[in-house]
Amino acid sequence: MNAPAGKLPLEGLRVVEFTHMVMGPTCGMVLADMGAEVIKVEPIEGDRTRHLLGSGAGFFPMFNRNKKSIQINLQSPEGAEVARRLCATADVVAENFKPGTMAKYGLDYASLSVKHPQLIYASLKGFLPGPYEHRTALDEVVQMMGGLAYMTGRPGDPLRAGTSVNDIMGGMFGAIGVLGALIQRGITGRGQEIQSALFENNVFLVGQHMLQYAITGKAAEPMPNRISAWAVYDVFTVKNGEQIFLAAVSDAQWATFCDVLGFADLKADPRYFDNNARVSLRAELMPDLRRRLAAFTAAELSVIFEKAGLPFAPIVKPEELFHDPHLQATGGLADVRLTDGPKAGQSAPAALLPFTMGGQRLGVRHQPPRQGENTDALLNSLGLSPLDIERLRASRAVA
Repeated sequence: MNAPAGKLPLEGLRVVEFTHMVMGPTCGMVLADMGAEVIKVEPIEGDRTRHLLGSGAGFFPMFNRNKKSIQINLQSPEGAEVARRLCATADVVAENFKPGTMAKYGLDYASLSVKHPQLIYASLKGFLPGPYEHRTALDEVVQMMGGLAYMTGRPGDPLRAGTSVNDIMGGMFGAIGVLGALIQRGITGRGQEIQSALFENNVFLVGQHMLQYAITGKAAEPMPNRISAWAVYDVFTVKNGEQIFLAAVSDAQWATFCDVLGFADLKADPRYFDNNARVSLRAELMPDLRRRLAAFTAAELSVIFEKAGLPFAPIVKPEELFHDPHLQATGGLADVRLTDGPKAGQSAPAALLPFTMGGQRLGVRHQPPRQGENTDALLNSLGLSPLDIERLRASRAVA
């Protein structure tokens, strides 16, 4: 799917990002997908996520579409000066390095905003300023210390969530902060620094469980062991060993559930007269339902539940989503070019931002950049001559 026709909301906005891994690149991708010109500053050796294996293999093509790439050696005085000149042309600078890193190169908010008070600066960290701010954070670290791993795993077996939830959401909150700062800059003419952090994002995610304890006085059980608010809200193993999630979350849905499955006796049983009664008797109801539902295939139940308007979900693996008929019909995936590794040059479908603007998804205008793809063009735009660029390249200030 290509980008929607017409002017995108952030066209004309220039973002310079000094980011790596997932959190910072996500922030830049959100802004890029909405039309901003996002310039990714990579080190001389290139962003290391270009060559990660295993669970990191998809990071670069997923989070760096619609961007340009320039390679600058920030440890070189000449390279750091080029980076500062580039930031002087930016509306937004984004970074997600350790505290103090950007200040070493005169690329922190305090340094840049002296000459450019209109600059908006997004700093994406492990922790907001405080006692933990100098700790090294990873998504898994904050999931463990922030209660999410406890809630995801079974009792005694903390388990990280199945994707980089804090990195991705932390980047999204950074982008939300940038959008708010842009509106305020339109009023005051001044920029500001935005900070977003993994740990605080994680605490926000488990905030409902914190307030559950505050209200009930009872600690939240891990999700696999929780007392569900609804009697029928679970994964069932059905015919041929297939699995499917089925739910009935109201008394009306319970009645429909019994009707369409032929469970008239359960519908008439006075012990199950409302949801709370069914929840209190879940220990005896669920084994009965599991036995009855084992006579159906997952496909049969899907047809029955979809026709009746009841909640259901087959258990799907990520790789199966490439063939999901809804995503294919609605343009939820768009091909991106793989830039590195043994499949460089090939394309693969990537998930787009999960919203529409003007009825259209925000698509891929520019493929994920090859390493340093735009270096010369961007240096030229800063007023550097071919001779200047060659000199910088010879000194390894740029590549």
